[in-house]
Parts: sequence; structure tokens; C-alpha cells
Amino acid sequence: MRILFLGDVLGRSGRDILAARLPEARRRLELDFVVVNGENAAHGFGITPKICEELYACGADVVTLGNHSWDQREIMPYIDGDARLLRPLNYPAGTPGKGVGVYRTARGRKVMVLQVMGRLFMDPLDDPFAAAERELAKVHLGPGGADAIVLDVHAEATSEKMAMGHVFDGRVSLVVGTHSHIPTADAQILPCGTAYQTDAGMCGDYDSVIGMRKDAAIFKYVRKIPGERLSPAEGPATMCGVMVETDDRTGLAVRVGALRLGARLAEAWPE
Repeated sequence: MRILFLGDVLGRSGRDILAARLPEARRRLELDFVVVNGENAAHGFGITPKICEELYACGADVVTLGNHSWDQREIMPYIDGDARLLRPLNYPAGTPGKGVGVYRTARGRKVMVLQVMGRLFMDPLDDPFAAAERELAKVHLGPGGADAIVLDVHAEATSEKMAMGHVFDGRVSLVVGTHSHIPTADAQILPCGTAYQTDAGMCGDYDSVIGMRKDAAIFKYVRKIPGERLSPAEGPATMCGVMVETDDRTGLAVRVGALRLGARLAEAWPE
């Protein structure tokens, strides 16, 4: 099975590049399933029901969120009714929505997607390792369970993401980091067969400060006084992510590679 994971979609520019390039990527790579992180899709802060539908129309099968899950208040009454929209699993009990789902591909394959949020330099949520353990105890990878399992680790610290990769090596198909908006160059298959990349990057304008307009972001760091509210850079975007191909028998990775398509970063297709 071939699964593509795309990093944080940032604003209109990010949505435009998905509309322009994701259908092409689905055809060329013969993808079975696509997961998109959409927590910055609504002008850089959160997501709306309308934008969810836009991302599905572009070719996303599942949309994950993150620390900006609730920035757009209209998503709170919506999320419980959309099984394809996932927020971090380790929010406290009673939080709207869910952090895990099991889905069927067009060929009838079963794909489990779950997301956790890290705690280093982030909000102090419940233990992400324990939260993922509980869900993976219910659905295992391989015959009789899920044909593939994708774990989105929405975290600031690279060390926390890498620890998550090693803890779940051999038990999921792909562990991929989101949140930092910079694609890392460490796509690899870990010793027990799990594909891993520390951060998928973002789908947005890279002539920016992690997707936000340069002038406002620089003012914040240089002057250290309140200034203009951050807003997304609106130039041509690059679509960044990682593709994993899994063994149909075990669900583990046999191939992994970065994807970069668009205006600024060097174009790369998985080999």
C-alpha cells in the first residue's frame, strides 16, 4: 500500500498548492491513502468545516490537527460529526472530537490513523506515549488488524518525536512529525520496520518565517514589543510531505521518501 502524509497546510497559499498538485501526486504515485495536517489551514490558525471539505475535495482521506485545533470556534460543534477529522489523542477526556480512526481504502484495505501532541515546549497535555499505547493495544498492525498504521506526532522538540519513533518501531507503518513547518532530511526505515521522518514540513510559502509574513515575524523577534498580528505569507507555495510504501503482509515499511512540489524548495519525488 502507498500512503502519503502531507505536513501542515498554512493558509490560502497552502490550500492552493494542494488543489493544484495533490490530484497529480495521487495519480503519479498511485496512492492508496492520503493524510493531511490541516491545523493552520484557516489563515494560519485552525480550520473550519468549509476548509475541511476543500481538503477532502483535493484528495485528503483524513485531516489531522494540533495545538491550533480550537482557534476557529465553529470547528467545535462540527468535529464530533466528522470521523475523518482528528485532533490530538491526548487532550483530556471530554474534549470534542477524537484522536484516532480506522478507515477503508478504495481497495478495502484498513488504515488506522492516530495523532498525539508532544509536551516539551507545548501545552502540558496527557502523556502522549501512554495515549498511543492504549490505542495500539486495541488494533495491531498486520494480519487480523490494520493493514497500515500512521502516527502523527505534533510536537516542538525533535528529540520527543524521535523517541516516539523508536518506542513504536515495528508496531506502526509510519511515525511522522508535524508542527515545526520545516521538512527534515531524515526519512528512513527504523530497525524494526517503521518508516520515520522527524517533520514532514509544511504546505505553504517558504519565503516566510515558518509560513508567516517575514516583516511581522522579524519585528516580534528584533523589537520584543507588540506589533502587527502574524498572518500567512501569500506567495507561491511548496507542498511537502513523506510517502511510505508498506508490505501488504506485515504492514511495515519497504520504502519511504520525501515529497516536495512547488515554487521554492527543490522538487523531490519519492524514488
